[in-house]
Amino acid sequence: MSGNNKEKTELERLMNLNVNDFLTDEEKSQMSDIFNQVGMEDWIYEPGDSSMKLKIKIINNSTNPDPTYQKIGDSGFDFMANLPEGEMIVVGPLKRALIPTGLHFQIPIGFELQVRPRSGLALKNGITVLNTPGTVDSGYRGEIKIILYNTDEAPFVVRNGDRIAQGVIAPVQFTKTTKFIRVNNLDESDRGTGGFGSTGV
Repeated sequence: MSGNNKEKTELERLMNLNVNDFLTDEEKSQMSDIFNQVGMEDWIYEPGDSSMKLKIKIINNSTNPDPTYQKIGDSGFDFMANLPEGEMIVVGPLKRALIPTGLHFQIPIGFELQVRPRSGLALKNGITVLNTPGTVDSGYRGEIKIILYNTDEAPFVVRNGDRIAQGVIAPVQFTKTTKFIRVNNLDESDRGTGGFGSTGV
């Protein structure tokens, strides 16, 4: 076997290493305790795919399934409308409406839940989230309700279970990681004070 083939084989072996192969069952069960000891209590070890995942606690008071990512690599998960069976909300042209989801989240400090429009609804129906992206802070425990806005000429009907928006969990800076320093001058930059439209159309 040539040197290049040996290197390729070794590289493939290293890329396919599974951390589970190096941990005993007892060590795997202790991973959550280890995370807590090092200040990572908001993370959990998933033995199935050897990954660390951020813990997002939810209460689901709706009749819809729990939030989930549809595909590997998706940034967002769907929010579904939570309405009594048979009832609907009509969002008229150029009108807005508050849509309940029945979901409550506990977001770890240092992260936020962003509420964003769904691209399909925006293109086909002119439906957007009015305050996009909506921010759900880590301290909020109330129900997630979404402000839909209809930019179209036709009314838009929302029924129970309809996918109305998407949620993205994103890291943010907050009071323990940010300090505002008052100064008299700011460092120069290439852009300087160039504002709206300064980079062209």
